[in-house]
This record gives sequence, C-alpha cells and structure tokens, in this order.
Amino acid sequence: MKLNQLRDVVAIVEHGSLRAAARHLDVAQPLLTRSVRALEKELGVTLFERDAQGMTLTASGRLFHLRASVVINELRRAQDELGQALGEEGGAVSAGLSIMPHTGLLPDALPAFRRRYPKVLLQLIEGLFPALEGRLRDGTLDFYLGAAPRLPPTSGLTVQTLFGNERVVVARQGHPLAQARSLEQLLHADWATPSIDYNASEDLALVFARHQLGEPRIVLQASSALSLMVALTRSDLLAMLPRQWGDFPLTAQGLQIIPVRERLPAPDIVLIRRPDLPLTPAAEHLVDLMLRSSPRPAP
Repeated sequence: MKLNQLRDVVAIVEHGSLRAAARHLDVAQPLLTRSVRALEKELGVTLFERDAQGMTLTASGRLFHLRASVVINELRRAQDELGQALGEEGGAVSAGLSIMPHTGLLPDALPAFRRRYPKVLLQLIEGLFPALEGRLRDGTLDFYLGAAPRLPPTSGLTVQTLFGNERVVVARQGHPLAQARSLEQLLHADWATPSIDYNASEDLALVFARHQLGEPRIVLQASSALSLMVALTRSDLLAMLPRQWGDFPLTAQGLQIIPVRERLPAPDIVLIRRPDLPLTPAAEHLVDLMLRSSPRPAP
C-alpha cells in the first residue's frame, strides 16, 4: 500500500468522480484507475461502486476512506507543523465555528492571525457540532469552536468548556414590537431559528415553556447566519440569538435587541478537538487569539 493510493481514494471521494479527481491531482485518469484497482486487489475488497453518475463508496470503502482521510490529513498537518516551526508561514488551518464565534470572537482574532500567518490558508466552516463531527474525526477540521452539543461526543474527541453565554431577542430596526419587555408580549410573533442541526425549534419552545408560556410560532429555519440576517432585516420575524449579535457592526446596523426582562441562557461555548493529535502552531495561534476575544460575563 502506497501513500499516493490513499491520496487517490480521498480525492475521488472529495471530487465525486475519477475525472474530477484526476484533474484536481493533475494526473492522467488511467493512472488513477490503475491505482485504485491495485489497491482494491491488495485489500481484497471493492472500495467503489462505479456507475454513470460517478463513484460511490461501498461499505468497505467507507471504512477504508475514514482511515485514509486521517492519514492524509495528518501528513498535511505534519508538513505544516514542521514548516511553521522552521519559520515558514504556509500551510492551512480549517476551523468549524458556530454563529457566536463568527460574530463575537473572529472579528478581533482574524486581523492578528493574518498579521502572524499571512500565507496560511484559513478555511472557515459555519455549523454546529453534530454536522461537523465527522470532519473532526477524519481530520478534515482542525477544531470546532462553538455552541456545546446537547449530548457529549463519544470517545475520540475532547471537549473543553470555555465560557457561558446568553441570548437576546433580535429584530429589525423599527420593528413594531420593539417596545416589548417580556416574552409574553412576543408570544404571537413569527419566529425564525438559526439552525436545523441543533433542533433549535424545540430549544426555542423550551425557553417559552420555562416561563409558563405557550409554544412560539416558527415560520423560518435558517442554516446559515447570512440567511438569518437577510430574513430578519427584511421582515418582522424575531429570533433568539447569542447576545454578541448586538455588538457585531454588520448586524447592528440593520438589527436591534428587544430587551426582555427574562434571562435567556445560551449553550456554553466549547472547544472540541482530537486529543491524540496536536494542533499545528498556526491552528493553536488562532484558538489562542479567539480565546483572548472571549466576552466578559453579561451583567
């Protein structure tokens, strides 16, 4: 088994076909075909199902791909780490962030990171842990920083609680309910939720139930911060979001906080990573910068 064969399998999965993988790797497609067939022969299993739509992993292929991804990603990290330790500034950092770090931590951390590592490719993926867990396990992501999952991850990942957080009710500037001061006054409004991965609809309903109120009417689910921002600024929808949305200039221009009297706790902010594999110097630096931007507890 050769490293280039592992590389070839990972590339085919990432790009969906032999042709696309060959183009990405800058190799002839027949060479890629021979590489995969030789690997299948050596392993004694079929890794891919081949059809007109492309190539999909078999059950055996899925098992092998997970291990191959870890190997390839860790070799890449090893190269990055050695280069950065020697004073080189290249490489890549891939981070998964929920909405709160995007608005509350990244704005201050990013300029300092770019000054220190101007040539590092920074890959940012918006999402919550359940949707990003697989990428952490196969090494595609260096770390996840964001809202804590409801259930802790199974073995193989470590969770570090960084700080607690709170939410606020957010609406467009000039919203007709801007003068409301309690959740009860907002019960019959139309609501948007920030994600479908965390079961945010159920979470919002639990907040109202905690205050002996009925279930809110949810009419929109947004899987990205941009979708949510557009929906809130261009309609009378309300949303319950991390309090940092009120301080982020891009959202503060078009949105306002409705200061209800009830306390609205948010999930803790956590750092999740693989404990058996160290972060590269660049990834470690990004985490450190974001933690320095951690908000002070709300009064």
